[in-house]
Amino acid sequence: MGVKHGRDYGEILKELTAAVGRITDSYLFFEMEPEEWQDLPQESKDEVWEALAEDLFFALGEEPVIEVGSGVVIYDKETHRINILLGEQDLASVLLV
Repeated sequence: MGVKHGRDYGEILKELTAAVGRITDSYLFFEMEPEEWQDLPQESKDEVWEALAEDLFFALGEEPVIEVGSGVVIYDKETHRINILLGEQDLASVLLV
């Protein structure tokens, strides 16, 4: 189902992809080993991050808080945004409207 949004999905996906790419160990979401991730070419990493962003967009509609490696992705229904956190630090926010 995904989260409710008023902005163009393509733009949201682009921003969310960039945001999850800032989580240095986001590959743990896919149960990859650090060596496997290191061996991937950048183009493949970009594809993995985009797939992760798509998965998160739809999953956050059902589960508003999802751990991604050492980060947390949170759907804030009140402010219509997806927040990406690493510890207490706000890495990025993606506006949905």
